[in-house]
Amino acid sequence: MTVRSTLPTETIECPLCSGSGELSRAEILDRLGVKDFARVAQLSAEEAFRLLTQKHSHEEQTAWSRFETELAKRTAGIKEQHKDALRSAQSEKESLSRRVEDCLRELADLRERNQELEGELTKTARIGKREEMSFEEEVRAWAGIAISEKLPKNGDFLLAYRDPSGTKLEPRIVVDNKDKASITEGDIKKLIRDARERRCPVGIIVARGETQLRQLDREQRWDQEDGVWILRTTRQWLPRDLEVLKPIFERMRTEGADFLQKNSALAEEVRRTFVDLDEVERELKKAAKAIETVSMMTAKYRERLRALCDTVAASKIAPKPEHDGSIAAALRS
Repeated sequence: MTVRSTLPTETIECPLCSGSGELSRAEILDRLGVKDFARVAQLSAEEAFRLLTQKHSHEEQTAWSRFETELAKRTAGIKEQHKDALRSAQSEKESLSRRVEDCLRELADLRERNQELEGELTKTARIGKREEMSFEEEVRAWAGIAISEKLPKNGDFLLAYRDPSGTKLEPRIVVDNKDKASITEGDIKKLIRDARERRCPVGIIVARGETQLRQLDREQRWDQEDGVWILRTTRQWLPRDLEVLKPIFERMRTEGADFLQKNSALAEEVRRTFVDLDEVERELKKAAKAIETVSMMTAKYRERLRALCDTVAASKIAPKPEHDGSIAAALRS
């Protein structure tokens, strides 16, 4: 015989949902009066994370606001600094532009002045060349004197006497023309060098006028230095001076270029001769000026006397007033 158990079965239907399984876990726990601690913990954690996230977001926004404010402040400061630097750079640029304009203006002025100076130098060169050409043409008209073409260096011309056949005679003479405020010692030294280069025993420096000669030049018109005899003269004096020196040059030709070195007394006499001739010429100029003055005064007084004579003659011809009255009374009677 089979024995059956009297114990209740291990599985029963849920008294809450009658085994339908439609209640949620939270409803079951709520009906049973038990709290879902896991759910509460989850919600608390989520709330905590939400609050923490909100706090961090707020702090982040505050930090970004402060950053943006500081950035704007720093940017404004840097902008101001750059604005000052830009303003300073602009001012320097304007100043530099003004300086460049001033430099360009000065350069234009200098270029204009340079052109003027070049023009003046060109005129001076033309005048100097014209003086040399006129000197050459003048000397070619002198009888018995030969002159070379314009020399490229070591003097302006070479002079020499000619014999009746036209042959040039020794000694040759270096000529240097000068038209300047005053003859200088450098001009004399250069003439000596030119004469030595050309192996000429005589050199002549020719000034345009007497005022261009120094006092030393007037006192030592004929002098010897470094083996070369130097004649200091003018365009007006040169023909006369060459006539004075012609016998000396003939003696040089026959007795040698050192003839005067051996005859110092004769050389001194030649020097004094030039000084005396210059003095005579100055006195003649004074006399000519006095004669001209006297002639002008004579002509002036002649005109005055003629005017006085004309005045006296007119007064004699004109009738007197009392004679006119007597004649009128006679006519009325």
